[in-house]
This record gives sequence, C-alpha cells and structure tokens, in this order.
Amino acid sequence: MSATEQRAVVIGGGLAGVTAALELADAGLRVTLLEGRPRLGGLAFSFKRGDLTVDNGQHVYLRCCTAYRWFLDRVEGTALAPVQDRLDVPVLDVAHPAGPRLGRLRRSALPVPLHLAGSLARYPHLSLAERASVGRAALALRRLDPADPALDGVDFATWLGRYGQSPRTIEALWDLVGIATLNATAGQSSLGLAAMVFKTGLLSENGAADIGWATVPLGDLHDALARKQLDAAGVRTELRTRVTSVNRAQDGSWRVDTEGGSLEAAAVVLAVPQREAHALLPPGALADPDKLLDIGTAPILNVHVVYDRKVLKQPFFAALGSPVQWVFDRSDASGLADGGQYLALSQSAAHDDIDEPVSVLRAKYLPELERLLPAARGAKVRDFFVTRERTATFAPTPGVGRLRPGARTDTPGLYLAGAWTATGWPATMEGAVRSGLSAAHAALAALGRHREHPLQEAA
Repeated sequence: MSATEQRAVVIGGGLAGVTAALELADAGLRVTLLEGRPRLGGLAFSFKRGDLTVDNGQHVYLRCCTAYRWFLDRVEGTALAPVQDRLDVPVLDVAHPAGPRLGRLRRSALPVPLHLAGSLARYPHLSLAERASVGRAALALRRLDPADPALDGVDFATWLGRYGQSPRTIEALWDLVGIATLNATAGQSSLGLAAMVFKTGLLSENGAADIGWATVPLGDLHDALARKQLDAAGVRTELRTRVTSVNRAQDGSWRVDTEGGSLEAAAVVLAVPQREAHALLPPGALADPDKLLDIGTAPILNVHVVYDRKVLKQPFFAALGSPVQWVFDRSDASGLADGGQYLALSQSAAHDDIDEPVSVLRAKYLPELERLLPAARGAKVRDFFVTRERTATFAPTPGVGRLRPGARTDTPGLYLAGAWTATGWPATMEGAVRSGLSAAHAALAALGRHREHPLQEAA
C-alpha cells in the first residue's frame, strides 16, 4: 500500500470532524485534521471573558445519546459531563392566574411509558383533560416510524392537533422539549424529526431522557481533551488553516489545497457546514449539490447574566409564560469564585431576538429574570452580555429529510459529515458525532479496513 493510500484528510474540527479523525486514526490511517479556527469544537466552544471561562451556549445531552457518550469516553471526559441519576426538570410558570407555580417533569423507576405517568398526572401546568390527551398522543407517537419518508412532509403541530393537543398543551409540554432539542416550534418541525426525538428520548427506555451537561467549560472537552487524544492517536492537527479546494487526481487520489500548501490522501472527509461543503465539493460529487443550499438554518441566542449574589438554588429550570426558555447556573463551570452567581439563558429558535442590540435584550430579559426569581430583584448585575449563533443548527422544517445527504458522495474517497447530514437526528452534538462515525466507517470500508462500529445498535 502506497503512502497516499494510508492517508486521510478531515476538513473541519467540530465534533463531527474530531470524531472522524479519531476513528480513522484508530484504524491505522495517517490522518491530518484541518480547522480554520484557532480551536477545535465547532459551535460548542468556550472563550475567556475577564476571569470567567464562558461557553458560547448551553449544551446538554441525554442518556440516550449513545454516540456523544462514546465521544466523551473516547476523549476521557465522561466524569466531566455527568448525567442526572433520574430525569428531573423544574418548570416554572409565571403566567398562572394564581401566581407563579412550579411543576416538575420527573421519571419513576417504572417501565416505559408508565415511568412518566405519575409526573404527568401531577403536572400543574395542564388541565386534567389536557394531561389525559397527552397520554393518548404519546401512545400514537410510539406507533410512528421516524424513518418513514411520509412523516418528513408533515409538521409536528398539525399531527399534534389531530390527536387533540391544545395550544396550551403544545406550549407547556411538547414545545418545552421540542424547541430545546429541535431548535424550532412544533409548527416549524418535521414530524419525522420530532417523532425521533420524543420516541427515543421519552418513549424508548426508562432512563433515556436523563439529562447530562458539562461541569467544566466545553472547551475543556471539545478542544483540550479532544486535541490530547488526537495527538495520542497520531493525528496531525492544523489550526488556522483554511481549505481552498478539494480535487480528485486521475489516479483516484485526492488533493486538498490550503492557503499554505496542499496535501494528498486516499480519503477526504468534509466535516464543515452545508454551505462550506457546497463550496468545496468537486463537480460530480453529488447529483444535485444545490440541495445543500436549500437546507435552512436556525439561530440560538444565549443571554449571560452575572449577579453579585446567589439568586437560583437549582442547577437549571425551564420557564413558561415568559420569553425566557431555559436557565442554567454556570457559576462553578465558569470559574466564578467570589460568591456571585452566573446564569446562562438558552434561547432556541430565537428569530425575533437574534439581531436585537444588547441594550434591548437587557431591558427585556432582566425584568423577566426578576419575575421568575424573586431573589434577583435586589441583586446587582455585575455583567450582562449575549452570544449569538445565527446559523446554530439546520432548520428541521418539513421536507428537510429529502435534502440531507448521506456520508457517501458519488465520487469514491470523498465523504460528508456534520449534524446536517442524514443521521436521522436533529442538529445536536449526538447527530454530529454520529455523522463523523458514519463518514469514517464509510471511508474505512472503501479502503478495505474493517473496524467494529462503536455503537452497538450500528455494529
């Protein structure tokens, strides 16, 4: 085997690219990972702000996210992103006629679907009739096959309406979960993707929806630990390296040109956002490459507030009756050590707010936090800032499934990775890792190198 036949180039250092690079290197290939930014991690990263280390946005995962859990194991970061012992989500409704009311979505040790029945029966944000209707819809949801192409053309809200879900039920339950996981409301979400999220997370196994999150900055996991493992695996990582073209030679090998030189390889993995992938695809790689341009994007806004005292006792909560969606305590993870508290508000599907000035967002969200958290009313705000990801995820709109390509292209040796590819998942860390594994294993199969897939269900 020639030197070129043993080489692979991965373009993009997000979770998809890092995953692909590790799998290819673990199979014995000589791998070069190219990333234009000065860090790894893609859109799940950290940065310094004064003495704090801040995540660009709050990222969580579920126990059912087997690929991302594999990634944490692979970079030796599992202990730094623990999972709840048992699903427990505080939900605070500040618009209740009798005043603010706290409810909880919890699971029991009972088998599916009874594991959520007790919590749903006591959920104060829905009427008795609405709670009963949720049970009927959940049973109907269990009968759906998320891979059925017909589901991709229907929006989730229309389907929920067919099963008697009121606007309040959608707001207080289905969108509470769906907006955070899909980055879209039910009316803007493909039924296929929504069914995948709810079936896998809430209706598959008892503990599937238990929530995990990093207790350290994301950069510790997705950059520092990832780079350490890439180095140990023999991957050559080049940061601040912009790829200008990808071309196939007459002998079937690949040439990757950068602003500083070129590389040759037997396999190339494009693990960049869909528009960047479209710009780098050589002619003939996809039958209809412009489909990539039709995959829309959706924004996420994160609001960061540092108080001079502790105003929230719980690690996180979700809100109803307020523009605030989810609030997380990031004090310890950020390194805040002076008795204050740092809260991060995660605002998905933030089309209305994503371009608003900081002053407008401050005037909107600080009073809302005081409504939600009485202890914040007398607290001093030490810092207020926002982070904006205008193209945080692909938009999970009805019909997006037919636009998402698989890992293999029509040109041998060129593969695609990224949460926007056809993973069956929405744009999550789980989907990104799955795409990297799919691309790596497609490349290894073409090169005649068998390697057992790390996910049991795909083995």
